[in-house]
Amino acid sequence: MEKKIINTPNAPAPIGPYSQAVQSGNFIFLSGQVAINPATGQVEAKDIVSETHQVMHNLKAVLTAANATFDHVLKTTILLSDMSLFGEVNEVYGKYFSGDFPARETYAVKTLPKNVNIEISMVACVNL
Repeated sequence: MEKKIINTPNAPAPIGPYSQAVQSGNFIFLSGQVAINPATGQVEAKDIVSETHQVMHNLKAVLTAANATFDHVLKTTILLSDMSLFGEVNEVYGKYFSGDFPARETYAVKTLPKNVNIEISMVACVNL
């Protein structure tokens, strides 16, 4: 199995024993991103809209490091601190895709790292 580790300083450094992404063949598996500003290493977002934008910017940086874009994303998983945030997250999330949306599931969980309100992971595929 061919396995390539993807890491970029343009996204937050992992806060545990994992990689930002791993590529195997044409598939890229992106670890969950939270709203950490990679420049400061801190969560600076003050609401779910700004948190979601920061998460999507972090994911975009990892995709870029893997020579991919949101158009290559096949599937996402969204973890929320509360399902009442679903509508606002959907509005922001949808702006990052141009039409053919990936498959997705969304869960509410008890807590997330750094006590954020959202975490998103992705699976992408290049050279389809």
